[in-house]
Amino acid sequence: MKNYIIAVITAICLAGTLGCKKMTENEPLELIEKDLIFDSKDSLGVNAERFLNNIYSGLPNGFNRIGSNMLDAGTDDAIPNATGDAIQFFSNGGISPTNIVDNVWAKNYGNIRKVNIFLANVDVVPLNVRGLKDRWKAEARCLRAMSYFELIKRWGGVPLIGDKVYETNETINIARSTYQQCVDYIIAELDAAMPYLLTANASVNGTFAANYYGRFGRGAAMGLKSRLLLYAASPLNNPSNSLTKWADAAAAAKAVMDSVSAGKFTYKLNDAATTTHYSTTTLAGVAPSATLSAYVTNVNKFLSTFTTNSNNEIMLPYMTTTNSTVEAANDPVGYTRASSTAGKTNPTQELVNEYEMTNGKMIDETGSGYTISNPYYNRDPRFPATVMFDGLYWLTRKVQTTDGGLDRPFGYGRVTKGETRTGYYLRKFMTSNSSATSYSNYPHVFPIMRYAEILLNYAEAQNEAVGADASVYAAINAVRARVGMPNLPTGLSQSDMRLRIRHERRVEFAFEEHRFWDIRRWKIAEAVLNGKLHGIQAIAGTTTTYNQVDAADAKFDASKMYLFPIPFNELVSNKSMVQNPNW
Repeated sequence: MKNYIIAVITAICLAGTLGCKKMTENEPLELIEKDLIFDSKDSLGVNAERFLNNIYSGLPNGFNRIGSNMLDAGTDDAIPNATGDAIQFFSNGGISPTNIVDNVWAKNYGNIRKVNIFLANVDVVPLNVRGLKDRWKAEARCLRAMSYFELIKRWGGVPLIGDKVYETNETINIARSTYQQCVDYIIAELDAAMPYLLTANASVNGTFAANYYGRFGRGAAMGLKSRLLLYAASPLNNPSNSLTKWADAAAAAKAVMDSVSAGKFTYKLNDAATTTHYSTTTLAGVAPSATLSAYVTNVNKFLSTFTTNSNNEIMLPYMTTTNSTVEAANDPVGYTRASSTAGKTNPTQELVNEYEMTNGKMIDETGSGYTISNPYYNRDPRFPATVMFDGLYWLTRKVQTTDGGLDRPFGYGRVTKGETRTGYYLRKFMTSNSSATSYSNYPHVFPIMRYAEILLNYAEAQNEAVGADASVYAAINAVRARVGMPNLPTGLSQSDMRLRIRHERRVEFAFEEHRFWDIRRWKIAEAVLNGKLHGIQAIAGTTTTYNQVDAADAKFDASKMYLFPIPFNELVSNKSMVQNPNW
């Protein structure tokens, strides 16, 4: 453990957050290092809390984390702008046990180790605030539960190590637990932690818990349980389609919703246009003039969810300092401030086609009003809040992705990196308050979990458990109403509602790392990731002509790719480890 503790202390000291004591050799180094953090004389627990905060840094952060690409660039929703980027291995079959993109095995077991160290040592800290130590322990157990969830959604069953802290030179020889055993363990951890966690409107010594935004509260623990049970009930993990598992998942989501109704939690769908990303001037021509004002408000409401320091919709955020990294990675390439590595994640035509018209009809439905000559007009407000398309305003001008335009200077099919390969750029998460020539730092909070997910988790699980009842409609219609989209048509069958819910998750959660896992747990990846992914070619003239074109090949091997391969080094170091099928 010596090297591990030194590493943690070094990381925290370099960040300027720990007043580091001088280390001497008057007693065993192991004890000195541990005592620096878990101090029997620190009644405020300053250093112990900093150790706990360091574990929070291991939470999932979805901002351009894989070669500067979003994870969705490995799905049917997007591709990277460079053909050689590793993220595309997910959609072209390039993964192997020695070449695993998004290999977070070591990271998450490292987080579990940190939690175990914390739980094994925090009792020596004489905290003078009643109940605080129990809350810290509960938060740590939730962080451990999250790490196990991150592991099992990639690899299925993994070794469960309980509270044991392994020494750095200790041989580990532990067999994998089953997927269900891991699920049961995570649920037990979350249930044990919940009574000691803060609720969203609780207070600590007179300070409202909102000041503790970013920590694991009871609602976030309940939300993780909802997500876990939904995944466990899904076809990948529930091949017999046990309705009990679906009912359990529905009940877990409903518990959060009922707590909101009872005033125990303050979660809600964000309904405030906190930031004026767009105006009726900048979005003119994107929607009819008669409804433009309301349309702009709905676009701004959705965008504001992701560009404010905190709001009541995000139940568990990944907190970062103010920064400009999202803009630097995703700016259209023609803007003065954009670098040669900008414009990384390119949405596909498959995603673009998924956005309804504002009348609630899909673009290929009779009466939708869609026309290929003006393809981006009057679409679901979440569309211009998620995807940059030809003619959408950004900073000081409209985006130009016509062949030869400022943001696609070489044109369709002429490059393998450096500009969009699909004719689209990412819009979601990006702030528009910076200048056209330089970046400014703004809040970027990645929504690990938000209340809209709870509603759609409930809708999906309840529909599978009992069918499309009124509560299913209410949950999904609430998500749609937030952006001014009409209610779903009544009388949908269970199978029709299933497709509607999957559609809603796709457009609501685009680029939030849901689609990647959804197509796996639904076992539809083999259908949507085999063949061609598409983009648009826009040719300027008296009027602009738009043609759907091939953008990339996709390949998904259903015999093995629904689970990641166990990393090769884990197979070598742990003799009880068994590889996933066909890897």
